[in-house]
Amino acid sequence: MLSPRRSRRTAATVGAALSVALMLSACSGDSGGDSGGGSSDGTIDVWAHTGQASETEALQLLVEKFNSSQEDVTANLTLIPEADYTSTIQATSAEELPDVMEMDAPTMAAFAYDRKLIPLDDVVSSETLDNRISGVTESGTYNDATYAVGMFDVGLGLWGNRALLAEAGIEAPTTAEEAWTTEEFTANLEKLAEVSPSGKAIDLGEANGFAGEWGTFTTTPDLWSAGGTLMKDGKADGVLNSDDNVKALEEWASWREFADPNTSGSAFPDGQTALTWTGNWMYPTFSEALGEDLALMPLPDFGNGTKAGHGSWQWGVTPVAEDAPEAAGSFLDFLLTDESISAMVEANAAVPGSTSSLEQSELYGAGKPLELFATNLESACGSDGVTEECIAVARPVTPGYPTVTSSFGSALLAIWGGAEVKDELDSAARAIDSDFSDNNGYQDD
Repeated sequence: MLSPRRSRRTAATVGAALSVALMLSACSGDSGGDSGGGSSDGTIDVWAHTGQASETEALQLLVEKFNSSQEDVTANLTLIPEADYTSTIQATSAEELPDVMEMDAPTMAAFAYDRKLIPLDDVVSSETLDNRISGVTESGTYNDATYAVGMFDVGLGLWGNRALLAEAGIEAPTTAEEAWTTEEFTANLEKLAEVSPSGKAIDLGEANGFAGEWGTFTTTPDLWSAGGTLMKDGKADGVLNSDDNVKALEEWASWREFADPNTSGSAFPDGQTALTWTGNWMYPTFSEALGEDLALMPLPDFGNGTKAGHGSWQWGVTPVAEDAPEAAGSFLDFLLTDESISAMVEANAAVPGSTSSLEQSELYGAGKPLELFATNLESACGSDGVTEECIAVARPVTPGYPTVTSSFGSALLAIWGGAEVKDELDSAARAIDSDFSDNNGYQDD
């Protein structure tokens, strides 16, 4: 994948992307012009992705509430399908962007590097910034500046069906310290395959596509837990294809015989598999289906302690609003109030993004059903400094991330299909290093 600065898109592609954005306005109102934002006249344009239906509805209601709460600023919300969202931003010039836009956390650095975001340290209030949980702070920071703020973060874990676990004589671990070793995990997969109605023990998310971001998000914890990582000091060769990573992904690929491809999309909540490897957003579905039989467990420990990914959708301000950023800042401050965050996380079951809202959470507070995710995020760290104590790890914060995840994802898909792990990681490392070399290591000019 080419970097934003080197990629050149045709006028037709840009036009198509903008057409998607402009067609899908969720909250009507004058945009303040034919393109770009309109903060100078008290109107700001806002882009967001269409997520879960409940999440989208919550955002629409929050925008309406913001608009009715004061008379100085009107926010016009445009929703763009998630599958098209990032490519739409990539295909849109900085001056054609809205004032405020949402983005998936690992894309933030690329947009900041391409001058499509401005620092928020003087745009958003200090109270808002100081109230962020560590995971949101970590994934919103690039070159020691804040470029994104988030209403929530995510947790990744192993979910189990207590009835099937009990039938197999297996007790669910509940804390990071109790995480199964990979040897224990593989042995338990064998036992659980025998009691699972499908004959398969686990859904690893194969139906979501390992070549896409799902693959990177759900398998990088294996690398970090094994003592490896994706890249270090701007280099992938000797890092991505390290012995630790090769061993970890050989272990991961060996689980295929126990994995249900889940073509129905409901293997775990339907009780067809005993385990599934996914995030907090599935809690409403899982808890409704399994009730007290639902167990949340840490991911297996490959030797360096259990790890989990984090980093979710966040908000940033574009150069369109640079001359008068106060309107954009007031909108973001509103979205990051405890009241707004509570409304959103009630809709999507995400980890509240502020310290104060997390303390009040009915899902993530002490003794609550998703406390494990909150505990993991208390020790969040970056992927270039993973320790045994750190659990939640952010994907690399680099403008070259699109190439990193694309190359790694291609390797994952091939490995899952039976290719040699070392060969695929060697190839991915070469592709990443070539791209970084072509782009001067993505150093700011």
